[in-house]
Amino acid sequence: MVKSVSRREFLNLLGATGGTAAALRAGTALNLLPASASAAALDLLNLGSNRRKIAILGGGISGLTVAYELNKQGYDCTVLEASHRCGGRVLTLRHGDLIDEIGNRQYCEFDDEPHMYFNAGAARIPSTHRNLLSYCKKLNVELEVFINENKTSFVQDDNMLGGKPIRNIDYTTNMRGFMAELMAKAMSNEALDAPFTESEGETLLGMIRSFGDLSEDYLYTGSFRAGYAKGGFLKHGVQKDMIAFRDLLKSRLGRQVMGANEGDTGPILMQPVGGMDRIIAGFLHHVGDQVKYRAMVTSVQVTDNGVNVAYDQDGVRHNLSADYCFNCIPTHLMVGIEHNFPSDYVKAMKYVRRGEAYKAAFQAKRRFWEDMDAYGGISWSNTKSRQLWYPTHGIHKAKGILLGAYDYGGGMYHTVMSQDERIESHIADHEKIHPNFRELVEKPVTIGWHRMNHMLGCSARWSRNFGQGWSHEEESLYHTLQAPVNGRHFFIGDQISMHSAWQESAVMSAQWALNHMDAQVRVELA
Repeated sequence: MVKSVSRREFLNLLGATGGTAAALRAGTALNLLPASASAAALDLLNLGSNRRKIAILGGGISGLTVAYELNKQGYDCTVLEASHRCGGRVLTLRHGDLIDEIGNRQYCEFDDEPHMYFNAGAARIPSTHRNLLSYCKKLNVELEVFINENKTSFVQDDNMLGGKPIRNIDYTTNMRGFMAELMAKAMSNEALDAPFTESEGETLLGMIRSFGDLSEDYLYTGSFRAGYAKGGFLKHGVQKDMIAFRDLLKSRLGRQVMGANEGDTGPILMQPVGGMDRIIAGFLHHVGDQVKYRAMVTSVQVTDNGVNVAYDQDGVRHNLSADYCFNCIPTHLMVGIEHNFPSDYVKAMKYVRRGEAYKAAFQAKRRFWEDMDAYGGISWSNTKSRQLWYPTHGIHKAKGILLGAYDYGGGMYHTVMSQDERIESHIADHEKIHPNFRELVEKPVTIGWHRMNHMLGCSARWSRNFGQGWSHEEESLYHTLQAPVNGRHFFIGDQISMHSAWQESAVMSAQWALNHMDAQVRVELA
């Protein structure tokens, strides 16, 4: 009797060989996983002659989404933004811009050229983030492709090959070859239960052989996929020397390099032409007159029929009475602001932690990476700086802006340093990839998000069991905070999302709250 393969077994096998993205696509086709949601089509009631006042606390992407949608339907919106700018963690730095980091206030000194900018917060838009992309289209925000993985970028680890940097393509080609050889040997092991018929097994072995570019006897002996040591165009190419498997395994960068295009970074990625804050500018073109800057909320009081908000602006206390309130103030800051929220709501607010994130950037005196055939993409290193991004935009211009560090999980390492210590650390790290890095760069900026004024952290983090999913208590706390207080106060932002850190999450949280408020308004006006 032929043993069949269950759908679950098939997805596990596919995930092992083709990656998460392949498993997700197959799972959707087999109706095992939900398909990506289409861009939400909001159908909010137009108030006509009826008036409703809306208080929006915070001019982040979620707050501006609310203002944009309600403004179209006749609502009277006021956005209270504590900072000198809107956008929250959507921060694009150009010549003269302020980096409002507590204890490390900086002004950006990049050359004043259109392509000389740095996305210090949100930097990438996956093509599957349909709601955000829909707003880009509505707001006439021009997009261009963002190059996330580039096979001509570098991988560097002091533990591998004596610290010598190698091209991404050399690392991944050799690693896939040895992985495929192991899979092929496992398939031929008679001790294993045969999961396929003989013909299916032959098909799979053929796929494995092709995946790793194995020889006819299923051995990996190097591959032309990594390019040529010499020749290859007008003369036959000479294969590069194979990198030993044991040398590749000395580096712990495999997870990042081999999975660089998985999950949210698996689809094609995009960025607005001219900087991520072009999205913010698009919203402000429609609702900019509704924003009050440097307006710091001091109290939020929910009543039976509305919300009363007190805020300070220019040293003067103001009061704003609204029918509804949409609040994207980070929860860890909101707990310190006077309020009358119920105890279970406060418990949920206090539970949310903020992720640590740190970024740095340098102006390059010339685009030296293009001389090395690296047009965009990321070089990885086993250093505290972790990543070096080569800009996709501004190709063949005289200069460019390099992301000189991105530490999402342990950003406090650099955050607690002085500005000079941060810069020296990054230069030392990147000299392992580009030996003359110090002479090639200038005008650095650094951003420790845990010390950014009015933010004090990056994305919301609900689960405290990383990699093990959410607990039942966390699920309950999340839904408590998602629900409105007295039907009048809504928390929004990526903090009301089970997949935080993306603009799409913030947009969808705003749309969820808008739909729930709209249902209540329809009842009131019926």
